[in-house]
Amino acid sequence: MKLSVVYATRNEEGNIGESIKSVKGITDEIIVVDEYSTDKTREVAKSLGAKVYLEPHHKIFHLTKQKAIDLSSGEWILQLDADERVSDELRVEIKKVITKNDDEIFEYQNSLPEKKLFDRHTSLLANRDGKVSTDEGEYAAFFVPRRNYFLGKYLKYGGTYPDGVIRLIKKGKAFLPCKDVHEQMVVNGKVGWLSGCLLHLADKSFKSYLKRNSYYIDLIVDELKDDCVDRSIYNAAKYMIVKPLTWFAATLIRHKGLMDGWQGVVFSFFSSLRFPRAYLRYQKL
Repeated sequence: MKLSVVYATRNEEGNIGESIKSVKGITDEIIVVDEYSTDKTREVAKSLGAKVYLEPHHKIFHLTKQKAIDLSSGEWILQLDADERVSDELRVEIKKVITKNDDEIFEYQNSLPEKKLFDRHTSLLANRDGKVSTDEGEYAAFFVPRRNYFLGKYLKYGGTYPDGVIRLIKKGKAFLPCKDVHEQMVVNGKVGWLSGCLLHLADKSFKSYLKRNSYYIDLIVDELKDDCVDRSIYNAAKYMIVKPLTWFAATLIRHKGLMDGWQGVVFSFFSSLRFPRAYLRYQKL
């Protein structure tokens, strides 16, 4: 069973090396499609055995991710971001699951310790994004849970886990629609879950978190523009008061963000602020 690991990169010199090292021993091929990085991303990737290709920068980064998928030759493909690391548990699990037949995968899915949590998360994603798979055919893809790094620790509460993303796919059985930054893979077949975690080092500093958070605020502004939201007192109250308070309470109490310590409180607070910040940006347009 040949496994390809694929990346889309842009100025990831500080991340790509450790990510590639985390898949050594399980992959037969590493593909990196780089959007003309101005740092040493390509040099680092090549030094670790990756095949590197160039691609112009796209506003929708998933276009470059899909290019990397298309260039791979493995029967199975693991799509990663440069700031992600494959945990030891996930590395062992991937090696096992890609050798199983469909009946064995079905039995494995029913034995997952967190099956109820994963099923609930699948339903939430389907309600948000629409169904991404079929109920028929063979297993063609797998969600992978992520643990997100924030100010010195990996969060597990406050709605940050399992943060499931479809990353392990069968060649020719899944693709990215390339319409939205939040989109999931569309899969021609059934989708299961793996239980080992991807370690996501998106926010090594508070500065990097604010930068990334600002990007998602701009996406909310685009949604407000697309929906032609009027500048009424109702909407002002909704985005300035109701939404942030509801989000803060839900992530901190209902989803137990307090159990992540002060990092969980800070994460909940600043993630709730994206609603009023987006509305204020929208008001300035």
